[in-house]
Amino acid sequence: MNCRIAARSYPVRRNTILLSLCLLLLSGVLQLAVAVATITLVLVTGIESILGLGPAIFITAGALAALPAGRLMDRLGRVPVIAGGFVVGAVGCVLTALGCAAESSAVVILGFVGVGAMNGAVLLARTAAADMYPPERRARAISYVLFGALFGAAMGPLVFRPLFAGKDLELDTLVVPWFAAAGIALLASLVALTIRPDPRTIALELELADPDSTPRAPAAPLREILVRPGVPSAVLAALSSFAVMVAVMNLSGYIVVGHRHEQADVFTVISFHIVGMYALVLVIGELIDRIGRRTCLISGLAVMAVSTVMLAWAESILWTSVSLFLLGLGWNLSYVAASAELVTHATPVERGRLVGFTDLTAGLLAAALALLGGAAYTEWGAVAVAVGATIAVALPALALLVGRRPGAPAFEPAG
Repeated sequence: MNCRIAARSYPVRRNTILLSLCLLLLSGVLQLAVAVATITLVLVTGIESILGLGPAIFITAGALAALPAGRLMDRLGRVPVIAGGFVVGAVGCVLTALGCAAESSAVVILGFVGVGAMNGAVLLARTAAADMYPPERRARAISYVLFGALFGAAMGPLVFRPLFAGKDLELDTLVVPWFAAAGIALLASLVALTIRPDPRTIALELELADPDSTPRAPAAPLREILVRPGVPSAVLAALSSFAVMVAVMNLSGYIVVGHRHEQADVFTVISFHIVGMYALVLVIGELIDRIGRRTCLISGLAVMAVSTVMLAWAESILWTSVSLFLLGLGWNLSYVAASAELVTHATPVERGRLVGFTDLTAGLLAAALALLGGAAYTEWGAVAVAVGATIAVALPALALLVGRRPGAPAFEPAG
């Protein structure tokens, strides 16, 4: 019995749909965080110069949560970590709402930490997707799960925008939206608990069922995994694409308001960005499996460079939305290719730590870029953000383009 035949006895399609639904609900919560994180902290502290601090806290918390969450996934399974991540996020949303009501910056910051930790843990769901599919279909598997986040784009205009419409942007205005986000996160936790069997269990059993597979040694040290052929280039692309996308996305809310648009208009821009991230993900997943991951790593970074250049002159909601759409599209292409490459070079008991480490490093880099970008915007405006972001994706793309193609992998994962 080979892996593909064995897979038919598992509810792979059902689990994939449920994982996709988890990403949908996560996307809804994150829309609120992206749209108002900068404004929330500025309002609660009264200090405009720290506008990059809110996103930096959120991103750093997600980064620091990713590696331990990945290790727990390798030991306990994917479902407990995903469900637990949503619970932590719900608590974080409640704390943020209470902090806004009490005008307490300390409570708001603690809430941001919880929401960020949720994001860091739940994004590892793409590892769960890869567990259930053979190597040649892993980019598509990841795309199936990420596709759910596309529908989360509707939550901004449908759920959160009405809560801000016609209201002055004050701390009291933020309380109800954050409580609503907490409810969404709790619902997502319940959805995650219905995923059975755990995708890690499926991966391990499929490996045992494959007569062509060789017995696996215990999980290798992370330093050994990171030097396997194909892994360094995937890590580089993942770092640059994720860090720049997250940093620019989190600063976009303040940039839009800085162009004298209303806070409610931010949700339009963010929705276009999320559409760019996920609308074509099914096509892109298949494209990556067909034409190769290295080509897509470079192409995705190139599209991101085009989008960030546009930020230098885009001031209208229309052109800012186009820029953020292309940013999401380029990230989609590069990041899905990088994720598929990473999980292909790791066993079921190594994938969580490898992807978690990559997310940790990318998140810390994103937090640094958000802080630097916030300071640059305060001093020089959107042009400085555009130039810095373009350099941050163009240089890695050039390095991958001129670098040596990886040879035959020394490690061959089981299918």
